[in-house]
Amino acid sequence: MDTHAEPEQTRHDAIAAGPPIRQLFRDVITDRLPGRRPRQAAMLFDAEIDLCWDDRSFLGDFCNEILHQDTCQPDTADGLVLFAALAVDDRIPARHRFRAVDLLFRAATVAERHLAETWPATPPHADPDSEARARSAVKACTPDLLTRWSAECPAVRLALAALAVVFPTDRTLTALTPRLQTFTHQHPQGTDVGDYVRFVLVLAAQDNDGILTLTEKLTDAYWTGTTRGAPTRARAFHLLGQMLTKVGAGLTRLPTER
Repeated sequence: MDTHAEPEQTRHDAIAAGPPIRQLFRDVITDRLPGRRPRQAAMLFDAEIDLCWDDRSFLGDFCNEILHQDTCQPDTADGLVLFAALAVDDRIPARHRFRAVDLLFRAATVAERHLAETWPATPPHADPDSEARARSAVKACTPDLLTRWSAECPAVRLALAALAVVFPTDRTLTALTPRLQTFTHQHPQGTDVGDYVRFVLVLAAQDNDGILTLTEKLTDAYWTGTTRGAPTRARAFHLLGQMLTKVGAGLTRLPTER
């Protein structure tokens, strides 16, 4: 009797399934998108996998498959539905829900952020049609994401706040101030979270002069600046993206899990 057959089979099955995060993503997408799925879902369901994948490397490859090197391609908009589904499922750890919302923010603001970087030149890899489709795809899923605010952990709420100011409505802008009040009390100005939240609130006020003033103040002090002649909205989203990255890097210092 081969006493090693069962452990060896278990090991083989684990390798064939890929790292744990891939297995979890596949389960969630199976449940939430039971019908026709976008091309990028093949990374979850194909039999052939990269044997070098662990959770971190798989997640990086999966994000890059959808938003390739922070640029939009013709099928980017279709793939964003995968991250929208992952972002609303409580089986997904909070740090990965944060990353899903962060990717949606980046897909929605590609055009502005890259314009701020290259102004007055046109971004070299610009694809206006694909960027517009990606933005529309994120806009369509944002209301469902924002309805989760009260159930979400603090870290994911910070990412949702970025989406709220990208797609402002009278309802969301009015709600942001009381919803972010706890953050302003707990995180003073001059801290990563404190500055981020206060910048979001200035964006929510939609005061172009105030946005420009704070953008220049923050970039001069802490962040990579952009050309002063670039559109204010583009500069603001470029800065907001940098700040969100920094906040995400510090998730271990926030209560991310419920």
